Amino acid sequence: MNKRKIFNDPVYGFVRFPFEFLYDLIDHPYFQRLRRISQMGLSHYVYPGALHTRFHHALGALHLMTRAINTLRDKGVEVSDEEYEAVCSAILLHDIGHGPFSHALEGEIIAVHHEDLSLAYMEELNKEFDGRLSLAIDIFTDNYQKKFLHQLVSSQLDMDRMDYLNRDSFFTGVAEGVIGYDRIIAMLNVIDNQLVVEEKGIYSIEKFLVARRIMYWQVYLHQASVSAESMLILFYKTLKETGKTISSASLNYFLNSNSKVLNKEVIDNHSVIDDIDILYTIKESMKSDHFLLSFLAKTIIERKLFRCHVSNEPFDSDFKDNVRQKLTEHYRIASSDASKLIKEGKEEKFAYDRTDNEIVMLKKNGSVAKFSEISGIKVETRNSVKYFLCHPKIKC
Repeated sequence: MNKRKIFNDPVYGFVRFPFEFLYDLIDHPYFQRLRRISQMGLSHYVYPGALHTRFHHALGALHLMTRAINTLRDKGVEVSDEEYEAVCSAILLHDIGHGPFSHALEGEIIAVHHEDLSLAYMEELNKEFDGRLSLAIDIFTDNYQKKFLHQLVSSQLDMDRMDYLNRDSFFTGVAEGVIGYDRIIAMLNVIDNQLVVEEKGIYSIEKFLVARRIMYWQVYLHQASVSAESMLILFYKTLKETGKTISSASLNYFLNSNSKVLNKEVIDNHSVIDDIDILYTIKESMKSDHFLLSFLAKTIIERKLFRCHVSNEPFDSDFKDNVRQKLTEHYRIASSDASKLIKEGKEEKFAYDRTDNEIVMLKKNGSVAKFSEISGIKVETRNSVKYFLCHPKIKC
């Protein structure tokens, strides 16, 4: 039976994939879980259309990968069918390790980065599929001789970033995030085993980098999104502190464990928790007799977002003490409990990192140059840092 179904993607239209094995991976319960993992956490509290999932993103990144490999092959770059299937598998599974609400609860449910979890998932799947993912794992971990294949999966110009910028701008309605992915892919080439972009595509690269910077500060790190996700983190931390037993056995497993060991037991439990487990737990906690737990649950469900202060400098202790005192008085709670209603942190992003696998341009004369050396615009290369402090809305 032909497994090669056609997917109707809202961003790219009708797409299909070149290997039946990819459909085997898509059909696997590990991958199907991504249908229930939101791509952008709680960003739909700000952008109502941002309800797409990691499943959508993974298929989109896979589609772009097929376009990229076909472009390179047309230009004489040697990519065997085995390598083609492997790099497609790597990009398809690159985010399979994301937990509920994606980055919003990153490191909270299990103190392991999602890429390490993705690798653990891939290794389990590799056992199940009798070693068929071995080459994909080598590409994913940058342990394969053709470095440009890894760059297509993970670099400053990979199919992951290209899809999420395009897709997230589509679903949020933020036109500033739209990129010329067709043009960029058409300009890809390989020189000396590294991915390059032909010089004619330099303006599309500039637009790509500007769009990425705008999307981070206008969408991904929007104050209301930071507020909502801070509330979600505070809820989970409070739930863990209470030691309450909840209806989700697999979520209970992580609430009662601090293990960082990625064995099959961990993966089996992680592979069945999703946004639904968290949302159901939040809704049930609205009736809790634990003040902090019920308070946080109600504010999340009813979208009573915390106030989010943003600064270019860390918040001083006097400001934090004042907030804590006001919360103590307003809710008539202990100062220690008031502290648990405050979420402080920082976000830092490079628009473009000259020190990390810089984008390489292929000039018309056949020589290569770093993007930063020939670009006509001043790309922000410094590490932009913003500090935030979120708390329930009171007068401070």
